[in-house]
Amino acid sequence: MVFNFRLVSDEIENFKREIQISSEATFYDLKDAICESVGYDKNEMCSFFLCDKGWEKEKEITVEDMGTDSDVDAYIMDECVLSDYIDDEGQRLMFTYDYLNDRSFFLEMREMITGRDLRDPLCTLSLGQAPKQFIEPESIFDKGGDKKTVAKQTTLDDFDDPLLDEEGYNPDEFDEDGFSELTFDD
Repeated sequence: MVFNFRLVSDEIENFKREIQISSEATFYDLKDAICESVGYDKNEMCSFFLCDKGWEKEKEITVEDMGTDSDVDAYIMDECVLSDYIDDEGQRLMFTYDYLNDRSFFLEMREMITGRDLRDPLCTLSLGQAPKQFIEPESIFDKGGDKKTVAKQTTLDDFDDPLLDEEGYNPDEFDEDGFSELTFDD
């Protein structure tokens, strides 16, 4: 049997891919097919999430064991066969490819094609340019200027940290190049 998945992005309106893959392939095979269809590096950390109809994440299938608690089952992509987890047309999944910025593709298993099998996955529809695989996370350095200039512009008010209240630091411990050694009163 062949599964036909539709892949979309919430970042780019006209982006769409359709991938046909054997129901006996693994989630690792599906990951590779997705990465090939969008030109992403296959060696980056990523996960699939099985979702309910409202896109709420239910079960995570990771590229490798992340060392979770022994009480929690670990689902690894190359050990998980698609047909063991996908049993109905309309099944929804998320493919998270950028953990730092929580960016994902949204997949729906659109059609089960019986009486047919595929040796290798096949991208049957490719519309639009895929979003970049990674974007730079926001940082305090987005204020403009180089690090030295930003450090001078950054004050303790820029940090929301209860350890840095007015009585918990000595302003004389800061030098003009930024932070020197910081000590806290007991």
